[in-house]
Amino acid sequence: MHEIPRGLVFAIYYPVLAAIGLPANLAVIAILFRRTCGLSRCITYYLVSMAVTDLLVMVTAVILNRIAGIYFPFSFLSITPVCSFRAALNMAVIDNSAWLTVAFTFDRFVAISCQNLKVKYCTKKVAAWVIGVVSTLCCLKNIFIYFEFEPKYVMNNIPWLCSIKDICYTSPAWAAYDWIRSILNPCLPFILILLLNVLTVRCILLANRTRKRLQLQSNGTNQCDPEVEKRRKSIILLFAISGSFILLYVLFFLNILYVRTANVTYSSGSTLRDSTFYLEQTGYMLQLLSSCVNPFIYAVIQSKIRDELKNGVKFALNLFIKIFEY
Repeated sequence: MHEIPRGLVFAIYYPVLAAIGLPANLAVIAILFRRTCGLSRCITYYLVSMAVTDLLVMVTAVILNRIAGIYFPFSFLSITPVCSFRAALNMAVIDNSAWLTVAFTFDRFVAISCQNLKVKYCTKKVAAWVIGVVSTLCCLKNIFIYFEFEPKYVMNNIPWLCSIKDICYTSPAWAAYDWIRSILNPCLPFILILLLNVLTVRCILLANRTRKRLQLQSNGTNQCDPEVEKRRKSIILLFAISGSFILLYVLFFLNILYVRTANVTYSSGSTLRDSTFYLEQTGYMLQLLSSCVNPFIYAVIQSKIRDELKNGVKFALNLFIKIFEY
């Protein structure tokens, strides 16, 4: 058996990811905008913002960066100013996707565990402010990435490709910025989501035990609690989204820790035969996969979203059949 070329794996993986992730996120955005899924406005705001950000990840990081780099390595996108802009935009969008997941996880933690704060915090107005602030800060944080690069080649007075400037390796300011950037994503989001999930599970277990104890004391029977059932789908949605984030980011998180603690700089000089390069690229692949998984989580957990998707597919098929018959 011949080993499959790893470059071929990347060349197949990213187009398939885009082909699935783009329509899936577009469908979820359209369904959530109609507000027919029975979710609160607060949750809907977060889910729409996450779906929009995941869609942007598919467009920028997957199509304009990975697919364009594989199939069109010397296109207009490879001119140094455009290449630098793409790098900054990719990081801003990926950061935004991660931090909106943190914001949604914190919102659900407050709703489940902090009843006094829930009335003031878990509102559509606060959700809109949080989404706006998170998105703005992610963009501001990654502006400096644009200035990290210099041309790798200059042909006919046109700068091509992006090479990291030498000052980024020697300057304490750039080194500090690089460390801060790595801490803010993926390290801090990964830790915060894991911590918030642990605290949420702890609060749920304590609340359920207390409610069952009160039921037994008042009725003498262990009946179905409507309040617990009411929160069940919200809790499942929270754990599914944050859990998939943790699972798909864990390799990328460990890879960042390894690079920082071992002082490894293999990204720029590695080849497809290096195991460290393949580990790094696998981490990126799983990280980008997280932006494709969320729409399917919504569809699996929320029955109304499933129904809307079925209706959309039926409508598209009927329209195609009518056009074909005509």
